[in-house]
Amino acid sequence: MSHISAPQGKKITAPQLRARKGGQPIVALTAYDYPTARLVDEAGFDFILVGDSLAQTVLGYDSTLPITLDEMIAATRAVKRGVKRALIVGDMPFGYYQDSAERGVASAIRFIKEGGAEAVKIEGGRKRAHILRAIVEAEIPVMGHIGLTPQSLLQMGGYRVQGKTMEAAKELIEDALALEGAGAFAVVLEGMPKELSRIITERLSIPTIGIGAGVECDGQILVFTDLIGLTFGHTAKFVRQYADVKTVIASALKQYADDVTARRFPADEESYALPEGTIVNLEEEHSQSMPPLGPIN
Repeated sequence: MSHISAPQGKKITAPQLRARKGGQPIVALTAYDYPTARLVDEAGFDFILVGDSLAQTVLGYDSTLPITLDEMIAATRAVKRGVKRALIVGDMPFGYYQDSAERGVASAIRFIKEGGAEAVKIEGGRKRAHILRAIVEAEIPVMGHIGLTPQSLLQMGGYRVQGKTMEAAKELIEDALALEGAGAFAVVLEGMPKELSRIITERLSIPTIGIGAGVECDGQILVFTDLIGLTFGHTAKFVRQYADVKTVIASALKQYADDVTARRFPADEESYALPEGTIVNLEEEHSQSMPPLGPIN
């Protein structure tokens, strides 16, 4: 029997997720549109992240950096329409909170008022703690995110596992503690050694959500398109593919094209017909209105 709670339960809130620390693992996934969000919610997932991974998985950008707040809010509105139970977390995009707490609060408020999000997520540790605190003080729940933070792609020089040295590991522990102290209700740990994520999970009183951080986090999250195999190009080591939807879609498209070319689609059962008798009258009228054939040379 699945360990995921039944979707018929009450709406999940950020305080409820925080209270899950050390208990039943939290199950999460990204979603960017109504049908995906509805399927994830009906499967009983605890929270849905409207991730800025939308930039790459749906919009075709090379990284998450180009996506705008307006694009993220539009996706969040679509997700909101498909969700009844899961907590909806909006992923704050690059360039809309890094420069000041004031801008961060304004962006988060837009996520709530315009997008229908019920919490937001920001990337970064100690240097973002004051921004996280300001958003929390504006009465908006905030999820932190440390380790491999994709918005730091240029500074990191690529998507690299973080915290592999003693110094780097200590810094990530301090980052996690700073986010907890600033009021985060949970923190995503991405792309770090499993031993380090275990230590951080033990040190924090708020849940840790792992993605490429080992099994001992308080919960796990993946990107929807990675999980179902609807990806193009490289996938990370930590991804487990549960379906091969890309192959299914490609096969369906080819079958449809072949059927149209061979006039096998639409078949009679997929076509509409006139009532009996009407076609005879229509064809007679049509034949009478046809112009006479010209002389044959």
